[in-house]
Amino acid sequence: MSNDQGDGSLRCSRCDHISSPASSYCASCGVDLADSGVPMTLEPTQVHTSIGAEAAEPSPAARLVVQEGAKAGVVFTLKDAVTTVGRHPESDIFLSDLTVSRRHAEVMISESGFEVRDVGSLNGTYVNRQRVDSAQLQNGDVVQVGRFKLEYQTPEQSAASTQMPLN
Repeated sequence: MSNDQGDGSLRCSRCDHISSPASSYCASCGVDLADSGVPMTLEPTQVHTSIGAEAAEPSPAARLVVQEGAKAGVVFTLKDAVTTVGRHPESDIFLSDLTVSRRHAEVMISESGFEVRDVGSLNGTYVNRQRVDSAQLQNGDVVQVGRFKLEYQTPEQSAASTQMPLN
């Protein structure tokens, strides 16, 4: 259930996308905002904590930051062993564009970090403009899925960019 505050904008509890008060579903990930919408508050920083007996300070995580496409600026945290990417509404990273296959790619934890793997997409998956079936990701790599370009950031880079001062 959602409550209106301020202008009534809602922040999706799944992907942090900001939606208009009239939205029923998140335009970013497709989740029902009636169940997961959080009224937007005007805070300079939001801290997400883990739930559990040993929840202390959250540790930084690797992430994909949308550089180009309809969702420029959206941050997807890579917290699961496998993160699915595609046009299917149940994808962990939901990219609603016809250039993206329903089940396009997966980002998975590997021995040395994260790896991206194409799962039979029509338009392919690219890392730094090179089409790949599978590739180990390095900090700063640009993963392209359809029209979307997402920059991979390691936990160290993620922590540094979230601690930058706001002007």
